[in-house]
Amino acid sequence: MPRHRAYRLLVTAAFRAEFQYGGNLLLTLAGGVVAQSVGLVFLWTVTTRFGDLGGWPMAEIAFLYGMRLTSHGLLVVPTSQLHSLDLAIRTGEFDRYLVRPAGPLMQLLCRRVHLPTLGDLATGIVVLSLAAHHVGFEPTPTALLYLGLALVGGALVEGACQLAVASLSFRMLSNLALRGLIDDIMNTFGGYPLKAFPDTARLALTYLLPVAFVAYLPAGVLLDRADGLQITPWLAYGAPLAGPLLYAAAYLLWRAQLRHYSSSGT
Repeated sequence: MPRHRAYRLLVTAAFRAEFQYGGNLLLTLAGGVVAQSVGLVFLWTVTTRFGDLGGWPMAEIAFLYGMRLTSHGLLVVPTSQLHSLDLAIRTGEFDRYLVRPAGPLMQLLCRRVHLPTLGDLATGIVVLSLAAHHVGFEPTPTALLYLGLALVGGALVEGACQLAVASLSFRMLSNLALRGLIDDIMNTFGGYPLKAFPDTARLALTYLLPVAFVAYLPAGVLLDRADGLQITPWLAYGAPLAGPLLYAAAYLLWRAQLRHYSSSGT
């Protein structure tokens, strides 16, 4: 069976299982929307009290926040079960993935659908759409193409970081805390203009953990701020390419670390 068909069947089965409980679906979606809206309200409070952040007014920060949240939603809706890898290894569940006629990573990601992540994606799309109107974003074909590539690229950047760290579980057995730390950094700093931070922090969030490539650099290009990003302009314009390149490298690391998997025997 082709991989894309196997993935579609597994995801469909996971969604059907979750949609059996309509009330739970509505509550979890509402919870996801509220949780992600809190961050935007905090940014609005800060800019209302202290003014622009790094020269970015609230409308542009909302555009950046919407891009970051939409990319995050595009990632976590299909890959939220990556956080279950440690559990699958310890309980021996991962053994079954190795003997079935489908890729182990595909089976792990399709074991369940975490519905609150749909709230993340929905909130991101709404915030981005409203902010785009307020900043005067012109939806030209070129701008829309770049925006689409940037959103997918941003999702892949975050996904590459999570997949690379998760693959180390085959040696360390448990590194959920490290993955949680990366997620916290992405959520905490990804929605801010990095120009507001000290040089050391900005460099770390660009080259050490590539938070800037998720939304900050692409948003700067779309808002005609490429010259003020304090980075080489061509790197900002090429930011969407970072996602596929980093994810390909992370997947190769996953394949390499998978050889070190040792069954728990349970």
